[in-house]
Amino acid sequence: MLTPDLLWSLLGQSGAAQAARVALAPAVPLGPHRLHRLTMDLGGEVCEGVYIRPGGPGPHGAVVYCHAHGNRYAVGAVELIEGRPALQSPYGAALADLGIASVAIDLAPFGGRQGEGPESALAKAALWQGRPLIGQMLAELRALYGWLAARPEIDAARIGTLGLSMGATLAYWLAALEPRIAACAHLCVLADIAPLIATGAHDLHGPYMSVPGLLAQGDMGDVAALVAPRPQFVGLGGLDPLTPPLAREPALARLRAAYGADVGLVVHLSPDTGHVETPAIRAAVLAFVARHLGR
Repeated sequence: MLTPDLLWSLLGQSGAAQAARVALAPAVPLGPHRLHRLTMDLGGEVCEGVYIRPGGPGPHGAVVYCHAHGNRYAVGAVELIEGRPALQSPYGAALADLGIASVAIDLAPFGGRQGEGPESALAKAALWQGRPLIGQMLAELRALYGWLAARPEIDAARIGTLGLSMGATLAYWLAALEPRIAACAHLCVLADIAPLIATGAHDLHGPYMSVPGLLAQGDMGDVAALVAPRPQFVGLGGLDPLTPPLAREPALARLRAAYGADVGLVVHLSPDTGHVETPAIRAAVLAFVARHLGR
């Protein structure tokens, strides 16, 4: 049976929370809100990011925003303020309008970290060392969560995770690994890997998402189930090649079983769309985060 400790072990990480040093640049206006650029140092690994503080008094609920992949390596944390084609619009300002702060960092090899090497080389080197690249990403995001939870303007009991595609995987894995995360919302990714491998569709994912030994213990639906009974939003496109029915439905079945009659699970399936956020999904996500992370 999967547990957070077992997942950390499969990821080649100790599971012990690491403290990050974060330096904030002076704020600049983002409409009525405040935008800070930041630099995070975690054991010598340095990355850049963005932090958005809503206008008005706190303490605020907050989101650790996990950026997507999409083979757009130039786009990292700036997705929070600039968006990407698969999204309706950037999430940063939309969350701040709800009184919810948000923070994101560049994950290797995206954004300012493209120079660390191509993804395939990073992923292969990490696997040889028994430390999958996704494990490094999650350790960094967990440290970012710790920094955010300690901020005086943030209500540590109202911090969630959010992301699309690669960001979605990271969002629900981080919530599974960190029990203090209050809620998570993930779009366009939930599907079991074993059925994808059977059809070759697993190769649509980047090499970052390889966790040796996971399938001997469970699958992605079991990871998402570790979030229960905390609130969880799952957004899916019925025509998304990353989440075909043969891989999506078994994952959803186990996730629904974990919640039982609990109303904390929200599944929004857009039957005629693919790997994109629809206007209806955006509205549902904002309603979900407002309900669980807002005042």
